[in-house]
Amino acid sequence: MNSPGTPTFDQLRIFLAIVDTGSFAAAGRSLNRAVSVISYGIANLEAQLGISLFDREGTRKPQLTVAGRALLAEARLISHGFDGLRAKVKGLLDGLEAEVDLAVDVMVPSERLGKILRGFAAEFPTVQLRLHAEALGAITAMVLDRTAAIGISGPLAAGVEGVECIAAGSVPMVPVAAPDHPLGRMERIPPGAGREHTQLVLTDRSRFTEGQDYSVMSPKTWRLADLGAKHALLREGIGWGNMPLPMIESDLIDGTLVRLVMPDHLGGTYRFAGVWRRDSPPGPAASWLLDQFVALGADDKELEGMGDV
Repeated sequence: MNSPGTPTFDQLRIFLAIVDTGSFAAAGRSLNRAVSVISYGIANLEAQLGISLFDREGTRKPQLTVAGRALLAEARLISHGFDGLRAKVKGLLDGLEAEVDLAVDVMVPSERLGKILRGFAAEFPTVQLRLHAEALGAITAMVLDRTAAIGISGPLAAGVEGVECIAAGSVPMVPVAAPDHPLGRMERIPPGAGREHTQLVLTDRSRFTEGQDYSVMSPKTWRLADLGAKHALLREGIGWGNMPLPMIESDLIDGTLVRLVMPDHLGGTYRFAGVWRRDSPPGPAASWLLDQFVALGADDKELEGMGDV
């Protein structure tokens, strides 16, 4: 049983250059090599593999053999892998991170997050991204614990020792309920009516929110750590609660949720902040992410009459 040798990357580059340029002479010009060097490299590659890659008989233009066509895709795959390796090493030498851990508050609009991450993938193809979606104080906790290099947090990050913050926009939080919920059926909601019904409240297990409540007015609460679960329960008519407006706009349009006009609970503005450890400033890729969140957040509009959450 024949066992082929191991070609070098340079031999594969010569092989691909001939295919792409159409001749040995053009491949030599492309690689800045003499034609004799190109011919010698292909001859060595064919000898190592034990097969002919080009049919040189009867034509001035080298034609791939059946074996050459079969190996072309593998050769390109190896070449792309080497290009990716070189790009990653160059990035590391230039100070670019190999990977970025990003923690994002679940209140951040998904459309904005998607737009920024699509741009990141195009701008930094060699940088791996780990995305963590958390709530409330968990974002700041992850940054302080070095689980995340940067975070897009809610207002709880302000004033935390060891953390730097930069404003990154906001989102309106509005009280909603299903149309068949008692509050949803009221044409006019009297003051204090919200306290008579179960309020669905987003919570987390971080040390920054332990024992604290935000925008909670009812003594009857169900506490959830997942915003998606809260959304689903609201649509089922199990309680009322505050939700980020962009997330439930389609529900308000199709009538699966109704906005509650509560005289003593209008909702509030949930402000975002880009956060990082003071002793670990973000690298180029992480800084790019922060800049994008800040730039898009600058266009956020606040609803009239709302205070901060």
